[in-house]
Amino acid sequence: MIKRFLFRVGLLSFLAARIAVAESPAAAPSSNTVLRLATFDVDATPPVGSMMAYDPVTNKWDLSLRARGIVLLGAGDPIVLCAVDWIGIANEGHDAFRAALAGAASTSPSRVAVHSLHQHDAPDCDFSAERILKEAGLNPRQYDGRFQREVISNLTTAVREALLRAQPVTHLGLGEARVEKVASNRRILGADGKVRDVRWTATTDPKVRAEPEGVIDPLVSLVSFWDGEKPVAVLSYYATHPQSYYRTGFPNPDFPGIARFLRQLAVPAALHVHFNGAGGNIGAGKYNDGAPENRVVLAERVADGMRRAWEGTRRQAITSRDVAWNVEQVALPPGRQLSLEKMEAQLQAHDAAFVAEGNPSRLAWLRRCRAGHKIDIACLSLGTARILHLPGEAFVEYQLAAKAARPNSLVAVAAYGDYGPWYIGTAIAYEQGGYETGPSASNVAPETEAVLMAAIQKLLKPSP
Repeated sequence: MIKRFLFRVGLLSFLAARIAVAESPAAAPSSNTVLRLATFDVDATPPVGSMMAYDPVTNKWDLSLRARGIVLLGAGDPIVLCAVDWIGIANEGHDAFRAALAGAASTSPSRVAVHSLHQHDAPDCDFSAERILKEAGLNPRQYDGRFQREVISNLTTAVREALLRAQPVTHLGLGEARVEKVASNRRILGADGKVRDVRWTATTDPKVRAEPEGVIDPLVSLVSFWDGEKPVAVLSYYATHPQSYYRTGFPNPDFPGIARFLRQLAVPAALHVHFNGAGGNIGAGKYNDGAPENRVVLAERVADGMRRAWEGTRRQAITSRDVAWNVEQVALPPGRQLSLEKMEAQLQAHDAAFVAEGNPSRLAWLRRCRAGHKIDIACLSLGTARILHLPGEAFVEYQLAAKAARPNSLVAVAAYGDYGPWYIGTAIAYEQGGYETGPSASNVAPETEAVLMAAIQKLLKPSP
């Protein structure tokens, strides 16, 4: 109760402060100041007996789930980047994370990016869905947000304490390397151009595994911050579904989390923060049949790519003038198959299918769309490099388009921001069929491609 009270007081204080700030232009660096960086890291592992996205927690695994990130200071209002080892953070849950982190860092929510890594033995977070179910007198199940609010409270404390230990940043490091035998496209097309098979993240059929990798982005991108010769933080970006196997009852960060852990051991001076790229239609199915021993194999392959990207990192001096944060607000059109009236009727009737089909979160998303809600698409500029922040389970084509917009720059992509849209396919993908763009998986319409691509191009187009 005390934590909840303090969180509400802090949030109210933050909102009052932001009202005052909103009356004047956003802060900008008055001179070419030295940058500083604060790092934070908290345990985000749910307790035994609580619900994850699919199952209750029955025990703990060797590695915990983490919520970690950075606060970049000295280039206008602080910029916060946070990555959480959860399946998704959606709707009002995503709003709450951003607001709390903004309050702790004394910045605006528009300068906060929160992403999940999408591991499946991990919690869900959607305070909108929780409220919808509670107001209807239904069990919130995986949307019960008590533990999630504890993590938010712990994060705000961690950020405030981290700001006191912020370190100077004098150099930026950039590196990329190919990851071998991990990612493959999940959608196998037939001769008619329609999806013939879905190559799940664990695929037992050898014929489906034998299909070509398909359209992927094989590169892992590393962005590092340095104080002289000392690395302070390393951000990594790689696009794939992160499952090797799941539904174990043990919260675990799966193979990307193990890869991150291995790199943390190798370079202990810097906090390692990993972001999942636009991997909505990407998985490890070509190289994974679901055997438990494959988890470490996939982790070592990702870690090897990270190692080579680290060893190939090129450093450059950086100051506040080299940093910019730009946001495009977009309204993503909801899927035409979504019926507000049908879902409201299911809710009022306490229809069991309403919860089983994931409709609490879907109804929350549709209500927000009807109310004119917009999603922030953000881009962090660091010298010539760009980091793009996307919502939902965006297809890899969006990531490849972002990189094509600046072919001579390092462009990294973090997806799985606001999880409300669920899968975000390309327009043609909705005609091709398959799971990802089917009515049970995507909450947006094919027209989303034009909206999202326009925002990406505007954020990434080179300056004249």
